[in-house]
Amino acid sequence: MGEIAWLTNHFLIAMPNLADPNFSRTVTLICEHSSEGAMGLIINRPTDLHLHEILKQMDIESTGGTPLDIPIHLGGPVQGNRGFVVHEPLGNWESTLPVSDTLGVSTSHDILVAIARNCGPQRSFLALGYAGWAPGQLEREIAENAWLSGPADRLILFDLPAEQRWEAAAGLLGINISALSEEAGHA
Repeated sequence: MGEIAWLTNHFLIAMPNLADPNFSRTVTLICEHSSEGAMGLIINRPTDLHLHEILKQMDIESTGGTPLDIPIHLGGPVQGNRGFVVHEPLGNWESTLPVSDTLGVSTSHDILVAIARNCGPQRSFLALGYAGWAPGQLEREIAENAWLSGPADRLILFDLPAEQRWEAAAGLLGINISALSEEAGHA
């Protein structure tokens, strides 16, 4: 068997035939992928929660200039009460998993305090919960045509409205995903 291409810092784009309600029409940023499995955050499922509500729940005071209406996304079906901040640049936070040389995902309190004080990372994306795959599970799902994958794009992650991310991520691969059939087929 040849060398495995790990998908850290890639988008997983749900194929139209993926019926799982947790992942239907989603784009997931893969934060870590190895022989031990994979972990990612769905980037196109905003919730009704906003930053100001999270800060209030955590007793974190904000200072002027901090945009408090930032939506919190549903990062995945696992540990829905656990918060994640995807950010650029990496910075020096208490608990950060580097996704690339410039992109990280942090779970520590200090990054939220910094965001509330308007001295956090230049760009950030907030999510509750994550998506996880056991060893070999993601590779199997890709082989079963559940997902497309391609390099992550910062503009899609940080700048594009959530409802446009699924089609835009597929578009990076030259695919009009809306035109694909929802029926799976094998030759």
